[in-house]
Amino acid sequence: MVKDLQIHLTLFFVNNRRDGARLLSSGILVFVIALTQLDHLLGRGMALISMLLCLYWGFAYCRLGR
Repeated sequence: MVKDLQIHLTLFFVNNRRDGARLLSSGILVFVIALTQLDHLLGRGMALISMLLCLYWGFAYCRLGR
């Protein structure tokens, strides 16, 4: 069950560290930009979504081999 879940979750991430770092840095950039717009509802939503995505990508990046 856990192995099946890992396969499905890793479909939303790349298989090498270089591209994983690019995804993660892009997500962090979107998060930081959204933080500057917290006074708007859309800014809060983007900050929440990008934060969750960055956390997921961060954990997936740590699992990649060198």
